[in-house]
Amino acid sequence: MKTSVRTLWQRQVARAGAALLVACVLAGCSSVKLDDSAPVSDRSITAVGAGGTADAAGSAPVDNRAVVPVQTQQPEVGQPPANVARTIYFDFDSFTVKPEFMPTLEAHARFLNADRQRRVVLEGHTDERGGREYNLALGQKRADAVRRALSLMGVQDGQMEAVSFGKEKPAVQGSGEEAWSRNRRVELVYR
Repeated sequence: MKTSVRTLWQRQVARAGAALLVACVLAGCSSVKLDDSAPVSDRSITAVGAGGTADAAGSAPVDNRAVVPVQTQQPEVGQPPANVARTIYFDFDSFTVKPEFMPTLEAHARFLNADRQRRVVLEGHTDERGGREYNLALGQKRADAVRRALSLMGVQDGQMEAVSFGKEKPAVQGSGEEAWSRNRRVELVYR
């Protein structure tokens, strides 16, 4: 292989340019003049005796007993967000999340997104009408609908578990629309 004169010339120019760049950087660094008369003080931490006195360096005494630990207002594990409803209600034979419950779900999503270690169980429930299998399936669809809504708001799938109790755990005993409407729900239970 023959190397052309032009290629050799380009390599030499590139090397010279690199050397010039390094020289300029070094020249710029060496032009900074340090001020040797600037005061220097030792700011290292000194031990304080039991009586609150400082060492011989003359720094101010610090009384470690006066330090108050910071109390965070984070709810404990298993505790839901404060002042937020934990129940989402549904219409008869429906698993569509009503628009009026979206602000509640948004508050729960913010709470779960702020701490990715928190877990919530979405418990789907139905009223007493209908067969056992049908109500278990409907309760699961309701729990899954709430799970999808929270997922769209950024909550990770690993933080949520959707389960169905069907008609097995009514919130209100009795027959009639008032009792039935209170039993068609998804409850958010933090663990």
